[in-house]
Amino acid sequence: MTTIPPASELGTHSVANQPAPRMARDLWQEDQPLRDAVAAAGGRAADLATTGVVLGSASMLQAAEDARRDPPRLHLFDRTGQRLDEVRFNAGYHQVMQTAAAQGYATCAWDGQPGGHVTHAAQVYMLSQVEPGCCCPLTMTYAAVPALAANPALERIWRPRLASGVYDPSIRPVEAKAGATLGMAMTEKQGGSDVRANTTRAEPDGEVYRLTGHKWFCSAPMSDGFLTLGYAPGGLTCFLVPRWLEGQRNAIRLQRLKVKLGNVANASSEIEYDGALAYPLGGEGQGVRTIIEMVHHTRLDTAMAPAGLMRAALAEAHWWVSGRSAFQRRLIDQPLMRTVLADLALDAEGALAVGMYVARAFDRDDEGARALARIGVALAKYLSNKRCVTVIGEAMEVLGGMGYVEETPMPMLYREAPLNGIWEGSGNVICLDILRTLARDPLAGAALAQVLDGARGQDRGFDAALEAHRARWPGLPEEAQARWFAESLALLLTAVALMEMSSGPVAQDYIRTRLGGERGILPGAVAGLQTDHILDRLGRREGASFDRDT
Repeated sequence: MTTIPPASELGTHSVANQPAPRMARDLWQEDQPLRDAVAAAGGRAADLATTGVVLGSASMLQAAEDARRDPPRLHLFDRTGQRLDEVRFNAGYHQVMQTAAAQGYATCAWDGQPGGHVTHAAQVYMLSQVEPGCCCPLTMTYAAVPALAANPALERIWRPRLASGVYDPSIRPVEAKAGATLGMAMTEKQGGSDVRANTTRAEPDGEVYRLTGHKWFCSAPMSDGFLTLGYAPGGLTCFLVPRWLEGQRNAIRLQRLKVKLGNVANASSEIEYDGALAYPLGGEGQGVRTIIEMVHHTRLDTAMAPAGLMRAALAEAHWWVSGRSAFQRRLIDQPLMRTVLADLALDAEGALAVGMYVARAFDRDDEGARALARIGVALAKYLSNKRCVTVIGEAMEVLGGMGYVEETPMPMLYREAPLNGIWEGSGNVICLDILRTLARDPLAGAALAQVLDGARGQDRGFDAALEAHRARWPGLPEEAQARWFAESLALLLTAVALMEMSSGPVAQDYIRTRLGGERGILPGAVAGLQTDHILDRLGRREGASFDRDT
């Protein structure tokens, strides 16, 4: 017979069976899949080891929380009625920006050292676990650098500041700064992804232009400048629009801040150009060709970010089940829970591996690698973002009611989960881009085929899946099948990346369940996973106790 202690001994707030909150963490050392992928892809492990400690520190976690809980505020006018057109941020936002910039988030890919894009991709992955909103302005700063080559005079001014690792939010012209950020403003109400439907006009004014028009989305409106599109006399053209001019503000009018589902620390906005001064990047009529260099690189980040978000959610779920019991057993010891977590971890590891595989192609400077990067980044972005929402939703459920509470990171991660699938081309746009790339760029198709064929002979399940894909689609599919086709190719490419960059059991289980169809429809509806091995890679916490009272 069980003896129940007197109420006076129990009290009303005796806390047991509650895992203590995760505090400071080492985002590098605790992540075996990340270390494996970086080693295989040629990233800078020593630099990333430092970054993992810095980004996971208690001060950074607090700064990130402050940035989200005190979101940006729009200040249009001062007390005298003078236009300001400014956004003001919590100090935590500036701390995250300054710290991530100093770690080389926007700069390491351009410093001439080996493994720069892989190292950058790993930083995206880590910062996405801490404060995803700050990734946006830093990602655009990273991605704008290659587009500047279209105007050497502007490149001489802007590139050293974009690649300095210095974060300077002061209001002054770029020439007066040691560091700068650069954003993007392309989308208009009537066009969305169809940028040729834009109506912004660019009137020549000597060697510069004056822009007039409305941009429906301007990410990070306090950047020092923006790459934007407008119609010049010779057609759709790319321009660099500085935020600040000597002695005055440029005529960029902030209209409102977007009230968004997530990404709240980042101040997305609507803007109007009211005769704003702009410098051309590339010739008139070459706007899409010029700005696509920036879009290409931002897509790498939108392929890496979901891997980081999934990792953060699964690490939190794994921490919880390792320190909580139900029905006289720890949750982590229950077979069904282990199967669910291991199944989700396969998607997270797959997203990490394929992102790093593609990032390595960005680092190589040969024709085949550039072609692989063009097609590979679209495939990785599509698949990883489609899996992200489901994985994070399931990880939230692992925590039960606590997963729905803002004191955990799960609601924030869930709100972030759909975003990278929308940025830089939503699912249909990406799938149609994949078809266009393969139709118009023979090098891309050849590079992808070489990678897939090169992996033959390692796993019979992979070989069978590749043959099945090619039997179903001996050529390109009709447009209505673009998603099915893209998913199949992306799964094959992810399997290749896992066979090279992850462990054997992870790759084997991924191929069997994702390519072989040995599973149900929903996460965890699967049998025979090598759960011990997969969960060990997720985190070795199973022997620890996390009760507050112990």
